[in-house]
Amino acid sequence: MKRIFLFAMVLCGALTATAQNKQLFDDNWTFTRNGKTINVNLPHDWDIYDGPNSGKGATGTGGGWFEAGKGEYRKTFATPNAEIVKLHFEGVYQKAEVYVNGQKAGQHAYGYTPFTTNITPYLRKDKQKNEVVVKVNNSEQPNCRWYSGSGIYRHVWLETLPALHIAENGVVVKTPKVSEKEAEVSIPVNVNNASQSDRIIDAIEVTFNEGDFKMAPQTSHILKQYFEHTYTMHKASSLIVDFHFTIANPHLWSPEDPHLYEAIVKLKSEGRVIDEQRVKFGIRSFSFDAENGFVLNGKKVLINGACVHHDDGVLGAMAFDAAEIRKVKQMKKAGFNLIRTSHNPTTRAFLDACDSIGMLVIDEAFDGWRTQKNPYDYSTLIDSCYQEDIHALVERDRNHPSVICWSIGNEVIERKDIRVVYTARQLKKAILEKDNTRPVTEALCAWDRDWEIYDPHAEVLDVVGYNYMIFKHASDHKRDPKRVIWQTESYPRDAFRNWAIANDYPYVVGDIVWTGLDYLGESGIGRNYYKGEREGESWIEGGQPEWHGAPCGDVDITGWRKPISHYREMLWNSETPLYMAVREPNGYLGEIKTTMWSVWPTWESWNWEGWEGKPVEVEVYTKQPVVKLYLNDKLIGTKNVDRSTEFKAVFQVPYEAGTLRAEAGNERVTLSTAGKPASLRLTADKKIMKAGGQDLTYVTVEVVDKQGRICPNADIPCEAFVSGQGTLLSFASADLKDTEPYTSSQVKTWKGRATLVVRSTQKKGTAQVRIKSNLPTASLTIKTK
Repeated sequence: MKRIFLFAMVLCGALTATAQNKQLFDDNWTFTRNGKTINVNLPHDWDIYDGPNSGKGATGTGGGWFEAGKGEYRKTFATPNAEIVKLHFEGVYQKAEVYVNGQKAGQHAYGYTPFTTNITPYLRKDKQKNEVVVKVNNSEQPNCRWYSGSGIYRHVWLETLPALHIAENGVVVKTPKVSEKEAEVSIPVNVNNASQSDRIIDAIEVTFNEGDFKMAPQTSHILKQYFEHTYTMHKASSLIVDFHFTIANPHLWSPEDPHLYEAIVKLKSEGRVIDEQRVKFGIRSFSFDAENGFVLNGKKVLINGACVHHDDGVLGAMAFDAAEIRKVKQMKKAGFNLIRTSHNPTTRAFLDACDSIGMLVIDEAFDGWRTQKNPYDYSTLIDSCYQEDIHALVERDRNHPSVICWSIGNEVIERKDIRVVYTARQLKKAILEKDNTRPVTEALCAWDRDWEIYDPHAEVLDVVGYNYMIFKHASDHKRDPKRVIWQTESYPRDAFRNWAIANDYPYVVGDIVWTGLDYLGESGIGRNYYKGEREGESWIEGGQPEWHGAPCGDVDITGWRKPISHYREMLWNSETPLYMAVREPNGYLGEIKTTMWSVWPTWESWNWEGWEGKPVEVEVYTKQPVVKLYLNDKLIGTKNVDRSTEFKAVFQVPYEAGTLRAEAGNERVTLSTAGKPASLRLTADKKIMKAGGQDLTYVTVEVVDKQGRICPNADIPCEAFVSGQGTLLSFASADLKDTEPYTSSQVKTWKGRATLVVRSTQKKGTAQVRIKSNLPTASLTIKTK
């Protein structure tokens, strides 16, 4: 490879590349499993269609009791008119083998990283029909500690390229110097000549959609030297050309103002443009240090983070762009400013959403390393695959402005073996080979009293992740005053303590709760239960067979924000609305038992029939100094609120049906007793869907009384019907003990709620939704364009 004028860069710009020669390859596959063949459109996760087999499924309690197994996907297509043809898979879980016309073209083991297979040698000539077969093997179980899903669960792309082309992930945007007055922008462009003959390059051009970008003198010199006439690129070779620009008064990217520029890179040969990539990027600078904490664009930022698994709740692992965008929006709405992609690489669409919506990201590669957590986990692959997987992660993600840190692992089992330091160095080295503009972290933990012995391991890391160990921060800072710390996992119930530590100590840059969203797998983590039910945590022998998911999130799988979400948002953000919720009385449904990741069951409900005259605890969250609480317009009490009360006003109220009203400053909020269920209320998250088979509409189903108040205890059996230019993708509640498949048309509402997901078809028109129950039929219409 010939490299021209490559500079070492310090801080990174942003990148989302869209080539003109990529075609979505998701439609019209046939899928065979257990002797049955059906037609499917991707993304596809066969586990979510089957539903959990509680207490018996092969994935076990960690995987949510789903069956996994083996499956096979087939598709026919005509030979494209191109010199090079590739298939790009964003994610297949797992151990994928790709065959074209009966010949093996490629394979990829790890289920969370993208891979590309060159299928050119296996194609038939002259636009004849070809068959691609993808064999998926997820039968070796258990291999994951959470729900993985099974199948081609992310997008597939057909790529057609000239032999002389811009390489995959071959356009990188870097910003070595950034200020409010000026930024330097570097764009290395990697060109490949895959042919067996020399090719002529007329020019490589970089232009921008906006902004006063000026080419640096060194770039003009390089272009004149190599492209004043033409440049002959030798066969089977690569060339990197660095473009350098300055921009005055750049519009800086931040979570509050996620501004993106766009660069257009064109490759010209023999008088025409033969390849083009459009690159969205952002300009920002950041730093971590123990004296100032995390500084973004010159301003200190406290990190309020959420761990988020890859599943999309009621959709299982099916990674539709619309679902990934919704997930980021949910976390943004909940007040978070960072997501940790625990514990595996996420999707392109997810990071695109973080870029455009404004969300910081810790981009995580692996859960475990060489010592197994499950018999068939990454420990069986690490030695042969880690470099390929890390490079795939970093090359795809290295230019997203949202990504501020790479993570190489989580709670590795071999942490007491000194050889773990060597492994950490090797993984970090693999990252630095592809990107040296970001720090590297890892989530460390201790399940006993040993902690300080991990100092050599921590020294490998630029920012040290503490899972549940933040209570060690003071002694660690005294021992190592330059260590930068963030709590990479924390218990939801410790929200106030963790905010206070990050607020008070600059070397602790933030807290990242486990988790932002409820998720499938790790069955029962975060559950509450009643006396007489199966006791213990999720990991006890035999697991929790009644559960197939983890209710430890701030937001449930249908998108409803729990009271803990509103409390956390209030702690970390200066302007949040007054909020009120009610703790379930102990003994109302039974004696309540909590678990390590649970919070006390708390609801937006003033329906406690049969508890009249008995005390109910009402919580009001605010940073206003005084809160007044009324019941049926009678003053119950006045409470002072400040840091000493953890910004809560807590009232003991004898239950009486009616209306609670809390007042603080100029704000007020109410909770009223709902009457009997009278109807279903349907609310769509969008009025218009995009045709094409990839867009989704989420319809919230609520059981309401005659006054339109949600009936918080209503469990109503419902059946959904979708017709016209839409199909039913999922119909489910947030009850993680309900074994009805998420893709079923039937569900029982839980706490008065359920969610219906409608998928668009290829054609424009309208989709009609009807939901039948023992209440009047509810309906709505969704337009598709």
